[in-house]
Amino acid sequence: MNALPKTRPRTTAADKIRVLIADDHVTVREGLVAMIGRQPDMKVVGEAANGREAVDLWRRHRPDVALLDLRMPMLEGVGAIDEIRRQDTAARVIVLTTFDTDADISNAIKAGAKGYLLKDAQREELLESIRKVHAGETCIPPSLVAKLAAGLANEALTGRELEVLALLARGKSNKEIGVNLYISETTVKSHLRSIFTKLNVLSRTEAITTASRRGLVQL
Repeated sequence: MNALPKTRPRTTAADKIRVLIADDHVTVREGLVAMIGRQPDMKVVGEAANGREAVDLWRRHRPDVALLDLRMPMLEGVGAIDEIRRQDTAARVIVLTTFDTDADISNAIKAGAKGYLLKDAQREELLESIRKVHAGETCIPPSLVAKLAAGLANEALTGRELEVLALLARGKSNKEIGVNLYISETTVKSHLRSIFTKLNVLSRTEAITTASRRGLVQL
């Protein structure tokens, strides 16, 4: 007598990974909802259009995993992660964004994100990240880990150097920077030498480009 074929146990609603999605672009949210909704082991329990709504919906639904964009109205992603983690240190959050500077990655991880993915990630990579983070793992692609490590390896700029850099990015001359910060041109030049050394650059233009790529200034 032939043995009956084995059947896999069906996933019940209670077993599904409950996912919250937060993104201010409606087309992105709708695409994620459709994709996640097709998975037999997942379901979407909430959609947020801004960071404040994300925190409110997280508090209401207590999802297993939250997918958050970094740049959102009212409350940005890092602020939302911080508020969520203050309510529950075990909260599992994945950042899904277009921003990949070492500062963005570092800030998100410091806030408590368990995963960091770019929006051009493959569908299976995103779905697998949700499953892994739900299981307690941390998911950051190797390329982003390398970028984060490179950023951390560089010597940090001081608060005054960041102020000088911000004015430099706005096209200010040494004299104008000095006037804005109430320091001498000689002191400005000293700060610029230190900035160039720490960023490993040789010119003002290269310093601005590197700082922008690392998320230290916004152009």
